[in-house]
Amino acid sequence: MADPADLANDYAEQFLERSLNERSRVAGQTVGGALECEDCDVAIPQARREALPFCSTCVDCQSIREQRR
Repeated sequence: MADPADLANDYAEQFLERSLNERSRVAGQTVGGALECEDCDVAIPQARREALPFCSTCVDCQSIREQRR
């Protein structure tokens, strides 16, 4: 079982990786986030993209990601 420091380090690495990926995609991205979920390729609703600029997952996939933490 991982200790809290390992979990925090993993989270920080994931956050940094996502941030860098988003920054590199901003130039070609429409305002309001990705059009399709990067996990399941389902269209992300406009309301979600407006509420969470630069989101890259649908609600269902984001919930799964958060449960894994």
